Amino acid sequence: MTLVERTRAALTRAAGVYRGSGFDGRIAEVRERLDEPLRVAIAGRVKSGKSTLLNALVADRLAPTDAGECTRIVTWYRDGHTYRVTLHPHTGDARQLRFTRDDGAIEVDLGGTAPEDVHSLDITWPTQALRRATLIDTPGIGSLSERVTRRAWELLAPDDEETPADAVLYLMRHLHANDLEFLHAFHDTEVSRPNPVNAIGVLSRADEIGVGRLDAMASARRIANRLAGDANVRRVVQTVVPVAGLLAETAATLTESEVRHLRAVAALEVKPAEELLLTADRFVNALPELGLTSIEREALLARFGLYGVRLASTLLRQDAQITATGLARQLTERSGLTDLQEVLGSLFFERRDVLKARSALLALDSLARTKPRPGSPAVAAEVEEIVASAHPFNELRVLATLRAGWLGGKPAVVDELERVIGGTGTAPHVRLDLPPDAAAGQIRSSAAEALVRWQRRAENPMTAHEMAVAARVAVRSCEGLLADLNGRAR
Repeated sequence: MTLVERTRAALTRAAGVYRGSGFDGRIAEVRERLDEPLRVAIAGRVKSGKSTLLNALVADRLAPTDAGECTRIVTWYRDGHTYRVTLHPHTGDARQLRFTRDDGAIEVDLGGTAPEDVHSLDITWPTQALRRATLIDTPGIGSLSERVTRRAWELLAPDDEETPADAVLYLMRHLHANDLEFLHAFHDTEVSRPNPVNAIGVLSRADEIGVGRLDAMASARRIANRLAGDANVRRVVQTVVPVAGLLAETAATLTESEVRHLRAVAALEVKPAEELLLTADRFVNALPELGLTSIEREALLARFGLYGVRLASTLLRQDAQITATGLARQLTERSGLTDLQEVLGSLFFERRDVLKARSALLALDSLARTKPRPGSPAVAAEVEEIVASAHPFNELRVLATLRAGWLGGKPAVVDELERVIGGTGTAPHVRLDLPPDAAAGQIRSSAAEALVRWQRRAENPMTAHEMAVAARVAVRSCEGLLADLNGRAR
């Protein structure tokens, strides 16, 4: 049986134990969660660009990015068959709300309900991007309102329940003490709790690090790489990816009129263009012969930022024939969004069944512990047996140990161990450090060689006990790779 099948069987047993107890609905919800898209929460400090990044990932300007009342509420964005906004209050029944969307973000009418009385908003919006992941926009950490800040903590680091999110994107502009505090609360070394394997750090508003220069993203990548290698950061996130969120959002929703306005800037000689783009104030007010009104210039700044205007006009100057679609593609690439999507694919979506099964088992364990009934010890024992024996969870345990710095060894050996057990992605070529187009024969040969290496380490009496345990997990990972390859060959 697969991990998901074993988890589903445990939920079926629990449904029998808790039938008629009032918890039937909760178990049914957990079971349905196994078939839903992965739940990814977007968290971070106030003004870190959470809603902007969500819009970029959805390729639509859905989430409000101003400081309105809805930004203080946990908001779920799901795929569905119809457009709908549902309010879930702290007390009382859920109800549908009126909303408008003329040009840009969804504007929700709370119908007189104060934001502090709202538990969450549920926005259903038919779109391809949300079929892969349900996105959860959270209030900012470090808000002046303790109550607003607490909502993100309660969602991602609850004291007594399962975590509603399967994974988290944590946005940071600098490494702040509050960031580490929050991520440590979200992280737990036990496999049944969230750990760095399901957390990715995002160095947000990355273009601002280089003060809007054309090489700003290169500077941001160097900083992100340093952060990703920091021992404190490695304990709480899998990696750190720099993203210029505003540019990514704009690239996904670029209009022909915006490209036309940018062409006016691109038509300038290089020196006058550089002088015009020294500051936002100069761009809005200088060079009246540019042919753009101050309102049009302010609109470009609001959508692109100085870095985006500078980059887009440079690309248009270099290739006057480029289309709006071609420009959008290049801006997306330069924004870092493509890199983030690749990381999401390799670290979250390829591991989605494991992450969803873990969330379900955590919910079941919480129910069995806090609401005992005749038969619930058997449910708890089944959950414990699945967690202890399932190989994907053993991989996660070793990864958590590696990330916490509790497993030492030669750097090359530790790096290979992290790769083989899926720490940088679960695809066979990633685990074996091969190119993406590696042939099946090359993958099989590399997997067989890795199996022999890790068997020797596991059996060597000179290998430290912790490394020997981890080596046996790596052996099982290599055996799994070979079994999958042989199965496909039949």
